[in-house]
Parts: sequence; structure tokens; C-alpha cells
Amino acid sequence: MSELRFDPIKRRWVIIAAERAQRPDDFAREPAPPAHANCPVCPGNERYTGHEILAIRDPGSAPDGPGWRVRVVPNKFPVLRVEGALERWGRGLYDVVSGVGAHEVIVETPDHGKTLADLSLEELLDVLKVFRSRLSDLTRDVRLRYLMLFKNHGIDAGARLGHSHSQIIALPEIPDHIARKLRSSHDYFRQKERCLFCDAVRQEVGEGDRLVLDAARFVAFVPFASAFPFEVALYPRFHSHDFTAVADEDLLHLASALRDVLGRLRSTLEDPPYNLALHASPPPHPRPGRPGLWDSLALDWHWHLEIAPRLTRIAGFEWSSGFYINPVAPEEAARYLREVAPR
Repeated sequence: MSELRFDPIKRRWVIIAAERAQRPDDFAREPAPPAHANCPVCPGNERYTGHEILAIRDPGSAPDGPGWRVRVVPNKFPVLRVEGALERWGRGLYDVVSGVGAHEVIVETPDHGKTLADLSLEELLDVLKVFRSRLSDLTRDVRLRYLMLFKNHGIDAGARLGHSHSQIIALPEIPDHIARKLRSSHDYFRQKERCLFCDAVRQEVGEGDRLVLDAARFVAFVPFASAFPFEVALYPRFHSHDFTAVADEDLLHLASALRDVLGRLRSTLEDPPYNLALHASPPPHPRPGRPGLWDSLALDWHWHLEIAPRLTRIAGFEWSSGFYINPVAPEEAARYLREVAPR
């Protein structure tokens, strides 16, 4: 029988339609067409991008030329721009905010044929260091209220570029679903003086049914109320609210855990399209008229990664109700991922 499951972090209901039970091979998809030969972010084509914002380079290589291992460039068609003043005004019933922010592309590897799952531990560590560096830099901008770092892998997940890359969009407002998670974690801490996310990690490790990876410093599990089949959450086992403060040693542990999870998804689902998001702490800038807004942020927030394979489509029911239907029980998805060898 189907179950309605409530996610206390995201404050949403999900329908787990177990009677539809689908196996990993039920989600097989046609391979993506080969990428265009003239990739604008491949080495040698740096002239097609804007000036690099940051790069990890081989010794002696010059900016805006070959020799990079990870490269950050401005998005050619940004949804928000860093130039300009932040202004807010009303238009009748409606609120308007000027389109100030940032939109950056992180090219994760010079090798056009590699995906994030193909990178070595050292290469993946470089990518995570760049994530940390860019978030740290953008956090200093007092106009920005949230930094979204995400990756679209595969055409069905929204990728428009065949070369492996991630993006950062810095926003002058906090997205609604992030605001809900912030309220959930704040209310939980106020009631219990414990971190909601730490409690979730302890429960998932203790029960084990939805556990995918239990490593020394990080844990991965399929959330109890997963909206999507084979959705995976990756958390530090230790309490940490600020991704920009994570030490190199823990970034190395994170690289190992992320590589393991991506390898398991690839083995189980034959390299599925997916969306990956890093849910970092919002910049704790003072907000006019709201003193003490971030007083407990270091205690009640806990940064984490979410990976959602795009195996099903959102249709009329999901759009109109706000409920998601997941045809694979989280416990079954976790079992498949636990038992497979990552590749």
C-alpha cells in the first residue's frame, strides 16, 4: 500500500507508491548524443569565455589560457549580474527586487570526456576547494542572501553543455524551500537545543535501512521522504554549519564519499541524469529591523549535499498539489545502492 511520508526538514509531504515498485533497470534511458566538437570551455577555447574568475593551474601556465585543472568563468547568459545597486520596491500587491547577484560556471575538468564520477580523488578535491573558495568570496558581498551551488548532469537534468561543470547563482533573496529548511532547523533547535540534521544523521545510522555509505567523517542515505527515486543526501557526521570553514582534510573525506555515492548511482542506474545541490549556510549579514536573526545559525544549521537522479517526470498532480510521487521505496533504493560496487 502507498504511504504518505512527511519530511520534517523540508516541511513537505511525499507519496511513496510502493505498489508501483520499479527496479533500477526500469529507468534505463537512451544515451545522450555526442557533444559538439567545438566546446567553448575546453582547453584552447578560453577566448570563448569571459576572463576567468579563479583557476587551479599547472605551474607556469598563464590566466585565460590552457594549463588549468579547474576553471571558474562568468556565465555567458547570467540570470543575475553582480553590477548595480540592490533596490526593493512595491508594485501594487507585488514585490520587486533588482536583479543583482552573480552567476558563475565552474568547469570541473579540462577533459571533455570525463564526468564528475570519473575524476580521481585528487581531481575531485580540487573541485571542492574551488567550491569553498568561490562561496567564501561571494559570502562577503552584503547584497547577497543566499548562494546556490548546483550541478546538472545530463540533458534530462537540464545540462545544456556537454562538458562537466557546476554553477553558482548568488541571490538577493533566500529561496522559499531553503527558508522552510532554515525555519525547521531553527524551530527544532529552539524546542530541543539539538541540531535537527545531527539527529537525522544519528537516526539514519542507527536504523540503517536507508543507509548508503557510513564513512568515518561523512554519511550518505536515501531520505525517509524522498521525492525522487534513488535520491541521496550526503552529510558530515560532525556538526558543521559553514562549508567555507571546512578544513582540507575533511574536504578530502568529502571527495571520497561523493566519489563513492556517484559511483554507486552510476553502477545501479547506468549513469543517470541527476541534479546535485550543495546547501550551504546563508551569509549571516545583519538584516535591517531583524536583530538576532542569525544568532543560532551556527548551532542549528548543518550544510549538506543532495543528489536527485531525474528518472521520473513532474506532471499535473505534482504541479497542482505540491506532493511528489516516488515509485521506489527509499529502503529499496538504499539496498540497491549499498549492494552494488561503485564504478
